[in-house]
Amino acid sequence: MSSELEGLYQQVILDHARRPHGFGLVPGATSQSHQINPTCGDEITLELHVEPGSDIVTAMRWEGHGCAISQASASLLTDVADGLTTTELSRRIDSFRLAMRSRGTIEPDEDLLGDAVVLGGVSRYAGRVKCAMLAWVAAEHAIAQAAA
Repeated sequence: MSSELEGLYQQVILDHARRPHGFGLVPGATSQSHQINPTCGDEITLELHVEPGSDIVTAMRWEGHGCAISQASASLLTDVADGLTTTELSRRIDSFRLAMRSRGTIEPDEDLLGDAVVLGGVSRYAGRVKCAMLAWVAAEHAIAQAAA
């Protein structure tokens, strides 16, 4: 990856960390998950709002604190989730996890993950993967709760 592209990706991550999308919990969530990264102390509470009588995600909201990667990842995830079914969202979470565990050998799929592909470079740093995955794990847990 060129240094110019890496710089752009870093800027997108910083922009999402500074001005996060989907930040702030709201009443009426279908399910909620609170996750902590014990390695660094990042925390997130994620709410999943699903249309009654369907499995369509109408909103994903979150609050938390931590490093720029965990905060940007939560922000980017909310952009990915909007309007998907919970099954489609689960597929995207699986795709993101695969890329994160690849140690840089698998590029994230832009068709599935949109702007969240900017987090692909994180996979080369094992200590940061948990930061990037925190919101995605919370979403996975919230989907399982909503289905129960």
